[in-house]
Amino acid sequence: MHARQNRVSELIASYILFEIGSTTLFFIGAKAKQDAWLAMLIGAALGFVLVLFYWGTYLMDPKRNLFQLFSHYLGKWPGAMLTILYAVYFAYEASRNLRDLVELAAFALLNRTPLFILTLLAILVIGNSARYGARIALQLCLALLPVVIVSYSALILAIIGKGMLRFEYMLPVLEQGMGPVVQAAVPEIVSFPFAQTLLFLVYFPLISSTKKMGKSFFLTYGIVALVLTIVNQINVLVLGPTLAEMMTFPLLEVVQLIELAEVFERMDVLFVLVLFIGLGFKVLLFYVGAVTGISEISGTGYKRWVIPVGLFIFASSLTSPNFSHHMWVGIDVVLNQVYPYIQMAIPLLLFLVMFFRRKKRLQS
Repeated sequence: MHARQNRVSELIASYILFEIGSTTLFFIGAKAKQDAWLAMLIGAALGFVLVLFYWGTYLMDPKRNLFQLFSHYLGKWPGAMLTILYAVYFAYEASRNLRDLVELAAFALLNRTPLFILTLLAILVIGNSARYGARIALQLCLALLPVVIVSYSALILAIIGKGMLRFEYMLPVLEQGMGPVVQAAVPEIVSFPFAQTLLFLVYFPLISSTKKMGKSFFLTYGIVALVLTIVNQINVLVLGPTLAEMMTFPLLEVVQLIELAEVFERMDVLFVLVLFIGLGFKVLLFYVGAVTGISEISGTGYKRWVIPVGLFIFASSLTSPNFSHHMWVGIDVVLNQVYPYIQMAIPLLLFLVMFFRRKKRLQS
């Protein structure tokens, strides 16, 4: 009996939760100040070009996932090295999102609980979901997506209804020219969150029907990019660009300002729970991607590697002594210096190798 294949709707739901994940937690494109919306749109447009290459890579060989493509097209040893590299990359990304999740929990709800305990509890819950594999992870995302959509819709309506938006904070437009906007977009916004779509080369082959998947996926990309731009700009419109840049979790500060008829005065608690869903699923999807890669390279069962990879994620998330160091490593070191190779250069090399090998095969 064949295992049930996932539906396109499950992939789309997973992608929405994945992109929202930790993105709404921060003020993205802070270097551009009030022009962050423009930096977001430029980052999304450049990210779309990368996603087209990822999609083209998948279409040339839709039955193999990312790790299988490395081995098949780049040779045994280069493929093995790249499989290890990307499994570690996915595990490291899971650890970064795990640290974001526990820092948020400590900041908003459990400030007297040691970070170690919060991290341990989070990885145990997420690891329990990860042991069921990629197919169940995608189905779980579909089940919880409506909660996230309703919550964010209510949040935006509440902010608009309370008259909290001050559009004068967006002026003057391009005060310093396009320079700061482009610097904010490249490579930071391209890399986070849009180039992280690379992970879905692990999940694309699980989908039963590819006919409608491309159109649905790219439509979703456009809608998600627009929503992320709007939510990100709310930080500016409520707090102002200077204050938004200074805040650790600016959107949480915005939510704490909402009071509805003196009844709903702690909407930040609801918002934190919604953020937990997004962050938790982002950790889960990266976690499953890492375990899939290690299972592929070792030739052993998937479940055997759930605990070792979970331990790596747990340990990696605690390497930074504080949240400021965690952010510095994530942006200044990893995102600007390492990820352009992992998210852009190597996937484009794989695409070109596959393209020319396919072209040669068709000619012969």
